[in-house]
Amino acid sequence: MTTSPDRVRTRFPDISTRAWEHPADRTALVTLRSLAGFDTVLRTLSGLLQERQHRLLYLATAVRVDERQFRSLHQLRQDCVEVLDARTTPEMFVLQSPHVNAFTIGMDQPFIVLTTGLIDLMDTEELRFVVGHELGHALSGHAVYRTMLMHLLRISANLGWVPVGGWALRAIVAALMEWSRKSELSGDRAGLLCGQDVEASVRVHMKTAGGTWIKEMNHGAFLQQADDYERSGDLRDGVLKLLNLELQSHPFSVLRAAELRRWIQSGEYNRMLGGDYPRREHDKATKISDEIREAARTYRQNFDQSEDPLIRTVRNLGRDVGSAVGTVGHEVGETVSKIGKRFNDWRTGGDRDSDE
Repeated sequence: MTTSPDRVRTRFPDISTRAWEHPADRTALVTLRSLAGFDTVLRTLSGLLQERQHRLLYLATAVRVDERQFRSLHQLRQDCVEVLDARTTPEMFVLQSPHVNAFTIGMDQPFIVLTTGLIDLMDTEELRFVVGHELGHALSGHAVYRTMLMHLLRISANLGWVPVGGWALRAIVAALMEWSRKSELSGDRAGLLCGQDVEASVRVHMKTAGGTWIKEMNHGAFLQQADDYERSGDLRDGVLKLLNLELQSHPFSVLRAAELRRWIQSGEYNRMLGGDYPRREHDKATKISDEIREAARTYRQNFDQSEDPLIRTVRNLGRDVGSAVGTVGHEVGETVSKIGKRFNDWRTGGDRDSDE
C-alpha cells in the first residue's frame, strides 16, 4: 500500500445520508424505514439468523483494524468518519483472501471487511475511497438489507426444488438485487465525498476491472468504454445487457465509473463541497412522496438520455405510438365536432332546408 501526501479535505458537519444516496436507493430506504415495526422484525430475524455468529467468525479468522493493527487503515477510517461527521465508527476487519472484495454486513452493529487482495491492489487514496464507500453503506443502513439478502440467497439456493415458494423467494431476491446495485452507486458517492479525489475514484474501478496494470490503462479510454457500451449494438444487445445484470449484486466497474462521472457533471458534488447539502436535522421532515418523485425524475432523465439500443427502441416506439394516438385522437375529435355541429344545426332547424 503506497502512501501519498495528506491534504486538507472539506468536512460536512451534520451531513445527512440523503446527500449521497442514489434516488432509487433512497426511495426504498425511506419506504422501509417508514414501516411501523420494521426494525423490530429485522432485529428478531437477526437473532434467528445468528447475526452474532458473523462477527465472532471474523473476530476469530481475520485481523481487527485499530491503532495497533493496520494502523494506516485505522487512520483512513478515522479520516472518513470525521469528513462525514459520522456518529459511530464501525469495526473493520482485514481478511486473508486473494479475492478483491470489500463489504459491510451486520444488523445491530454493522462492520466492514476488506480482503488482502483488495489492499494489495489499491494505493492509499484508492483505499480511502473504498473505506468511505463502505462507511457510506454502514451509515445509510445498507448493511441490514445486505445481510438479509445474503441469507435469502442461501435460502433460495436450498429451496430451489420448491416450485412455488422457490419462485416467490427468487422474485424477492431479484428485487433486492436491483436495490443492491443502486446502493452501490450511493456508496461510490460517499467514497468520493470522503476522498475528494476524482482520479482515485476512477482508478478503483479501473483496477477492479483490469488489475494491477494501471500503467497500461487510460482514464479517458476507460470511461469511453461506458459510452461505447451504452450506444453500441442492436436490440438483441440491449436484452443481453439486462440478462447479464440479472443476478449481479453490483453494477459493472466500467458503468459505475460512468455513473459517478454523471453525478459529478450534474453539479451536485461541487455544490456539496461548497456547503450546500442535506442536513440530518431535516431527515424527519423527509416525505416518501418527494423521494418517489425524485426517483421517478431520475429514471425519466436517464431513460430520455440513454443511448442503449433497447431503451432507444422502446422510447422511439412510445414516441411513434404517442404520435399516432395523437393524430387519431385529433381526427376523431374533428369528426365528433362535425357530427355535433350538424346535429345541433338539425335540432335548431338551421340546416334542414339544405338537407331536404
